[in-house]
Amino acid sequence: MSDSDKAKAKVDQVKGKAKETVGHAVGNESLEAEGRADQAKGDVRQAGEKAKDAAKDVFHSNKSDD
Repeated sequence: MSDSDKAKAKVDQVKGKAKETVGHAVGNESLEAEGRADQAKGDVRQAGEKAKDAAKDVFHSNKSDD
């Protein structure tokens, strides 16, 4: 996972958690939902980057077997 993409995923997760917490505290369901969506976006981004890393590892390990 590149550092830049990893950071973007973490920012989405943290920003989402903050929005969800504030939304819950003030009773704003829309803000809570937006926060959950931001967290999910970060989770998906992170999972995609982990999948890319895993594919690279498999490719490199197979290439070194040649």
